[in-house]
Amino acid sequence: MAVVDLLMKNHKVNMLFFNHDTETSRSAISFLEEKYYASISFAGTKLEVGSIRGKKERSESWEEYWRNQRYSWFHSFDVPVITAHHLDDCVETWIWSSMHGEGKIIPYSNKNVIRPFRLNRKSEFTNWCRNKNVSWIEDSSNSDTKYMRNFIRQEIVPKAMIVNPGLHKVIRKKILADTSL
Repeated sequence: MAVVDLLMKNHKVNMLFFNHDTETSRSAISFLEEKYYASISFAGTKLEVGSIRGKKERSESWEEYWRNQRYSWFHSFDVPVITAHHLDDCVETWIWSSMHGEGKIIPYSNKNVIRPFRLNRKSEFTNWCRNKNVSWIEDSSNSDTKYMRNFIRQEIVPKAMIVNPGLHKVIRKKILADTSL
């Protein structure tokens, strides 16, 4: 919601939300429809909701399946799609991919999907919302460590920060150094 609020200052913004067919998604859609889409401060914005279109392959994790479905939908648009991927996401991805042999950074773009906030911490978004009185919803599934990304976020990142308290600075440098990202 911080990114929507920021972008609306100087741009016509349409909101996209992908329904992963989970309880969390249903709560988020209700939040968007009740709190924002009907709000006068978001007058003129359009809310588009995408949904699951295919079956999950046995070889896919739920996270991979949802990501593939979401990006397939994002790529169906002929306009740039701005996401709120942030530095904390980049750290998690780097740790996860490092454990599989090669540390990767979330790229700046993927076709029409653009991630301009990779140098910002998640706390900057929540602070923006608090300071600007912008409501947001926390994804309650983010605390469920049965999903690997959440396990990394909840269990491994805090331990990695003990080993290297400057880990976010290291990843920020990697983002800035790689011009192909």
